[in-house]
Amino acid sequence: MKGIASNSNSWKCSISSSANRMEKPTTYLLLFRGVGGATQLPVAPLREALTEAGFMDATTYINSGNALVRSTLSREKVIAKVAKLCKEQFGFEKAIFAPTAEEWATLIANNPFPKMAEGKHVHAALLAEVPEASAIKALLKFAVEGEDLRVVDHVAYIHTPQGFGTSKFATKFDKGIGVVNTARNWNTVLKMHALAQGLQGK
Repeated sequence: MKGIASNSNSWKCSISSSANRMEKPTTYLLLFRGVGGATQLPVAPLREALTEAGFMDATTYINSGNALVRSTLSREKVIAKVAKLCKEQFGFEKAIFAPTAEEWATLIANNPFPKMAEGKHVHAALLAEVPEASAIKALLKFAVEGEDLRVVDHVAYIHTPQGFGTSKFATKFDKGIGVVNTARNWNTVLKMHALAQGLQGK
């Protein structure tokens, strides 16, 4: 993805050396890895904590690790600040991804399955690093007819027309892809885009 794939950890680094001096706030989507089950980030307390930490327009979407903020800080500093408060207040220590609103729009535009985006049947997984070609090839061996995996820069697009939760291919993805990642279904991708665009207009 242009602008975010310049290094192996693009989702988790500062966007430029001068980012701290930007006066216009950047809209960041905050995607927390592995929220659910024993790992919880309650939306109301998280929203309050982000606001108290100085982030503008803190917004959350469903209790599965999705938030948005606006900030003049660099991506690196946003993630460090959010990680610190989440560890201290919620005991959360997993990876946090912070694409900008513009990068999220590019993620949507790059979808290789535009005619198959049936909400929960297509997932986008943000990748901390570009995976090995051998890992992708190994995962595809578990795919049944109709299932597919495409990697575009630091995003893996997963198509499971029979359902993500019942797909052996999908259940192998998290460990099989070989890099830290966090995935969202296409319904969530589009909703987060709508929320981000709303903040962009402020």
